Order: sequence, then structure tokens, then C-alpha cells
Amino acid sequence: MSGSGTDHGSDEALIELIDRRCTVTHTTTLPARPGVVGTPACPVAPDLLRRLGVAHLWSHQAAALDRIRDGESVVLTSGTGSGKSLSYQIPVVEAVVEGPSPHTSLLLCPPKALAHDQLSTLATLGIDEVSATTYDGDSSREHRAWARRRANVLLTNPEMLHSGILADHRRWGPFLARLRFVVVDELHLLRGVFGTNVAHLLRRVRRIARHHGADPQFVFCSASLGQPAQLASQLCGLDVHPVTTDGAPRGERTFVVCDPFEDRRTTPAWRAAASVTAGLVDAGQQTLAFARSRKLVELMAAAIRSQVGDPDGICPYRSGYLADERRDIEAALALGHLRAVTATSALELGVDIGGLDATVLAGFPGTISSLWQQAGRSGRQGRAGLSVLVAGDDQLDRWYVRHSDQLLDRSPEPAVINPENREILLPHLRCAAQELPLEYADEALWPTLDEGVRSLAHEDSVWIRRRADSPLAVWSTGRRPQHRVGLRSAGGGQVRITDQGVLVGTVDAGRAARDVHPGAVYLHRGQSYRVVDLDLPGREARVEQDDGERSTQPRSETTLRVLEVDARRPLGPIRVGIGTVEVERRVVGYTERDARTGEPVDHHRLELPAHHLVTRAVWLECSSSVTADLEEAVLPGALHALEHAAIGLLPLFTICDRWDVGGVSTAHLADLGCATVVIYDAYAGGVGIAELAYHEAEALLAATVGVIGSCGCSDGCPSCVQSPKCGNGNDPLDKDGAVVLLNRILSAGHRLSAS
Repeated sequence: MSGSGTDHGSDEALIELIDRRCTVTHTTTLPARPGVVGTPACPVAPDLLRRLGVAHLWSHQAAALDRIRDGESVVLTSGTGSGKSLSYQIPVVEAVVEGPSPHTSLLLCPPKALAHDQLSTLATLGIDEVSATTYDGDSSREHRAWARRRANVLLTNPEMLHSGILADHRRWGPFLARLRFVVVDELHLLRGVFGTNVAHLLRRVRRIARHHGADPQFVFCSASLGQPAQLASQLCGLDVHPVTTDGAPRGERTFVVCDPFEDRRTTPAWRAAASVTAGLVDAGQQTLAFARSRKLVELMAAAIRSQVGDPDGICPYRSGYLADERRDIEAALALGHLRAVTATSALELGVDIGGLDATVLAGFPGTISSLWQQAGRSGRQGRAGLSVLVAGDDQLDRWYVRHSDQLLDRSPEPAVINPENREILLPHLRCAAQELPLEYADEALWPTLDEGVRSLAHEDSVWIRRRADSPLAVWSTGRRPQHRVGLRSAGGGQVRITDQGVLVGTVDAGRAARDVHPGAVYLHRGQSYRVVDLDLPGREARVEQDDGERSTQPRSETTLRVLEVDARRPLGPIRVGIGTVEVERRVVGYTERDARTGEPVDHHRLELPAHHLVTRAVWLECSSSVTADLEEAVLPGALHALEHAAIGLLPLFTICDRWDVGGVSTAHLADLGCATVVIYDAYAGGVGIAELAYHEAEALLAATVGVIGSCGCSDGCPSCVQSPKCGNGNDPLDKDGAVVLLNRILSAGHRLSAS
């Protein structure tokens, strides 16, 4: 065990308990940090501070408040529990109570639960002039009408803003005419296809507000995030000033890294994390345990229940649950009625669940930002906290096990979006044209407006007018396009999962063939379901309860064509390229496995329609000089292993996960005439990941050879070259061949020997 900092007796006892259940490899104790008080240029009314429950502001709150009061758009990044919300709550309230006519504010909270949490805070102020309410899918018709007439602070989510406010903006005219602030919380969630959609949504907000006579400021809040001002500016199309120094106090925090594979145990990380959580619960520690998938959340909760003295206080929590279910769990956790909750990242966000004793992370959560978010759920309000990372067996986890010091010292990753993605831009231009006629002035919001308008005219969505004194384009159909535009996918929407007509959950349409194909096992709140039918046109997967003795893994076939090469550059003896590709992916079957052992039990074939995707990709063109002397039977497995490992390490450089990208490797790609490894964005049109990988290719490959070459396995394992999402069942893979390829590509300083 290695470590730094100062240990205390209670922490020591807990660490010993943890070590007995999963080998502790690293401990660090971060000392408590006093807060730095800040004083804004214009003091806040003492009565307002009292109502907000604070005696003073911290330095980051005061700095953000000064910028906002000066009329600037601002992005504030600080730690969990640092009071980010206060920085916008004060100007929002001031905008209502100051002046003869109250201004309005729009608070955009991607998780609905966060909106309800913020509403509770505003409701406790007891200020008569502040009329705040939520506006979401759960709001009744009567409540929505009241919100339009009376609300001056509206808490909503991107979907409702898109389809319920902008699409009906004339009925919201009085609210929009007085719009002073647009607040966007949890900025780090706005990445990839979702962030790209929100970027166009916020431009539509600016356009509609301008039409009604308003020019709102934007305020963004986030946990730690790389290049926050750049992302915020891309989202709203304005200059945004960053406030990144955190002045809030922090209690002592002990951070523990456990490696269930240190002594070559075969226990999977989630089982080890469940064991650690059970030990902490029995030691009297209220614990929140995070897992990286819905399935693992359910499995962990069941495993913890089987190991604790009193299983009643153990509950899973994840997206896909109905709203009432989630709120009941949140309330029970905050009140202390639950001893442990297993959760996906849905509970790493700003929902107020109080200060817990400990957090357990079943695997590295994918980004440094999420690591701090999840760890920050323990020890809030200045209390000491304990956080335990149980390392998984994939490439990213293994890299951080060997570089544990960087878990706390590494700068957070940036998030990427791609506002130029035509697959996402054009649907939003349809919406914008329906909301108001498009004008030449809108080119300030969308530089490629003219090209987009021509595309809309070609499909008969708009009439074009070319006179300088008239709109550029007018919506030509009576149907509203907003309801056909999904913000969390590139037009795919959701598939309903039902049991005898009762809604069980939902899944993204783009993942339906993989996750809820006929015969697939689906888990929800500890209950196992078997998919009996998948109706893709009808967006419904019908399930029935199952005994839970089996799990399933889909098998797929993928083909790829290079449509356009944008750029190439040399990297040692190979070339790195970037451009547009077409991917055809078809789920052709699935493997049934024993749920307890993971061993394959049966194989089934499926006949499902192919999924076509035109997207952005980065690739490695390996010439014959690089592949020379590798046997014909070895080369495909070497390329495949390199592909898997590189994809697994992409989150070192940007906020993403395996499901955001795909990969293809082949000993001969006809379009390029050589052995090729391709990594592509998993969303139509791309979301910026391929571009970042193109510029970071050498650093990515250096990390890749480090992970593969230092892994102690003989033939390749999940810690180096296997992938849990491989549609070919991780066949073929050649670990040693991948090391040979990487050593030939990289400089001598990065080279490692094969195991």
C-alpha cells in the first residue's frame, strides 16, 4: 500500500476493513481547506443572504456575481457542494425584486430532479415577488397555463424548452420579453450529440428572445471541467468569462484505490465494490456506490443485500426509472432512511441528498470530472469524507491504477461538441423556421445558414425569398417539426420497454437492436426481464419477467467505407487521417451466459435490419513497412487489439465513453489500400471526438502501448485489449502483435516489450 497525507484512527480502521475485502494499493488524504470569503463590489442585501441561509459569500461566488452584475455571460466551475447555485440565485432574485417591472429568468436543468431541487430552495426564500415553478413533462395543463401567466423564474429542461416553449413562443411572449437570465446548470453534461443539440437550442432561445425585445445573459455552472469557457461559448455563441477558482471550504478527504486484480483474483470489480460497500454499511457508514451501467447498478444492489445484516435499507437508482420512483429514493436517502444506494451517474449531479459518509466507485467513472463529482457526494458541508475507487479491468482503469497520483492531480478533460454537424443543424433550422421566418441576420447564429436554407427548400420545408427587405426563408408547412427532433440522439428518439402494456423503462433507439433485441435479458430494479418482441417502427420492446439465471451479449457485423478524406499527417512511419465514413452495423445474434459465472451457455442467430451511419472518423494508415514480417494470421488480431485499447483510453483526452465511439480494423481497407485502424464517432455527422483524437494521436498511442505492454496477461484480457462492447466477441485479438505494431509506429522513448 502506498500513500501520502495524514491518516486518522477511524480512517485507519475503515481502510483495514476495505483492504480485507479488496486489496488497497494507494491511499491519499487531502487536508481540510478553509474557505476564502469574498465581498462583491455591491453588497448583497443582508435579508436576502439570511433567507438563502448564508452569512457571507465565498470568493468564487462573489467573483461570479460581480461579472454577472456587470452584464457579462459567465461560466462558474467549482467542486460539489461549493454553492455554485447561489451565484445565480442572487442575481435571479434581484432581477425580480429590483425595478418597476420584474425581469424573468430561465433555469435550464438537464436532470429534472435538479430543477425540483432548485425550486425547493427558491420556495424557502419567502419572497412574495418571486414566482418560481417547474415546467416539465410531469406538469399538468393547468399548471403550464399558470406558468405562462404568472411565473417569473421558470425551471425546465432542454426538451421542454425545445418543444413546449420555443415552439409556442407567442403564448410565452410576456415572459420572453422580460427575459434577463438564461442559466444552464451541469454544463459538463452538454457534450457530444446532446451538447450539440443544446448549442442550437440556445441559439434559438437568443433569436426568439430578440424577437420579443430581450437580450439575455447566460450563466453556466459546472463541476471541474477542462476549457469550460470554450464549451460555454460554443453552446451559446457569445463570449463567456470563466470563474474557476474555488473558495469554498472543504473537509478532510481520504481517497483509497483498491485493485481486485492485484493478487490475480477473479472477482469482477462490481462484486468487489459491492463487498466493500457492504463492509462500510455494516460499519455504520451511509454509503453511495456508483456503477457504470444500469445492469451493474442492479447487480450490485442485489449483491450488497445478500451480504449485510439488514438488507431493507439497500436500493438501486438509475436513469430509466419513472420520475416518482427516483424522487422517492432521493428523499429516502436525504432523510437517512437508506443505508446504501447503488447508482449510475444520475446521482453524481447536483440533486440535494445531504452529506454521506462514504462513496464507492465500481470502476473509474470515465472522466476526472465525474470522479470528483461522485467522490464529492461524501463528506459535504465541511465534514470529513471517504471515497473508494475499486479499479475495473478495462484499459482506462489499468492506466489509472499505475498512475494513481494523477487521479487527484490530472487536469479535468474538456468536453467536445460539433455545431457544424449538418445532421443536427438542419432539424434545428426547420424548428427555427417554424418559430419565426429565417432572416439574413440569423447568419450571426448559424454561419452556414444559406447552405442550410437551400437544403430545406429542396425538401419543401421552406419558401425562399431573396429580396433584401424580406425574410430569407418562410416555413411552408403547417406541421410543427419540434416533436420529431430528439435532443439526446441524432434523430433516433426512444424505444419504450413494456411488460403487458406497463412502462418499465426506455432505451435510446440507436441502441435498441443491441440492448433490447428479441431474446435479450434486461434488468430493472433487481428484476430480470426477457425481451419477447422488438418493434422498431413502433418504438416498443415487449418484455416478460425472467428468472435472472442468464445474461446476454449481442454479436454484430460491421462494414465501413471512407467517403471523404479531409486531412492526413505523418506519425512516424504511418499516416493519421481524418474524414467522413459510412458504417453499416447489423446485430446478427447473441450469446447467452450464466449470470453467475459469465460462461457461455448458448448462441442464437437474429435477423434484424442493418443500421447505417454516416459520421466522422480518425484512422491509422499502416503501410507495408509497418506490417512487414507479421504473419497473415497475426495481423488482423494485432490491429483489432490496438483498436480496442486505443478506444478504451480515449477518455484520457476528452469526456466520452466507449459507447460514444466505434471502431473497425482490417488488414486491407480497399478505400485506403492498406492495413487500417478506424475509430469513428457513434453519432451521425460526428460530435468532435474524431477531430480531437486526430490531434492527440501520438499521445493516445503512447498511452495505448503503455497499457498493453505492461499488462501481465499472456494472451490479452479486459485490462489491455478486450472490449465489453465488441460485436465479434473479442475475436481475433493478438496482444503481442499489437505491441509490435505500436513499437514500430512510436519513437523509442515510448516503446515497451511485449509480455
